[in-house]
Amino acid sequence: MAETELERAEKRYAQAKARLQALKNREATRQRKLDTRRKVILGGALLDLAERDSSAAAMLDRLIRNLAREQDRKAFVDWAAPPATPSPAPASGPNTDGSD
Repeated sequence: MAETELERAEKRYAQAKARLQALKNREATRQRKLDTRRKVILGGALLDLAERDSSAAAMLDRLIRNLAREQDRKAFVDWAAPPATPSPAPASGPNTDGSD
C-alpha cells in the first residue's frame, strides 16, 4: 500500500525532529565541555596565584573549607594548599607627596 501524503509528511516531521534533538544534544555537550575547560583553567590559575600570593592562598583555603557538598570537601582531605610566598613590598622611590 502506498504512503499517503500525510504519512510522508509525518515521517519527514519525525526525521526533522530527531535531527533537531541531535543538534541540541551536540550543542549541550559542547557547552558542558567548554564549561569544564573553563573551570580547569581557572582552577589552575588560582592554584598558581596561591603559590605567589598569600591572600590568594587564604582565599583558596576558605573556598575549600566552605564547599557545600561533603563529597567535594572529601576530595581535598589529603591535599594541602601550596605555600604562598609573601607578595613583594612595593619599591620605595623618591618621595613625591611633598612631605620630608
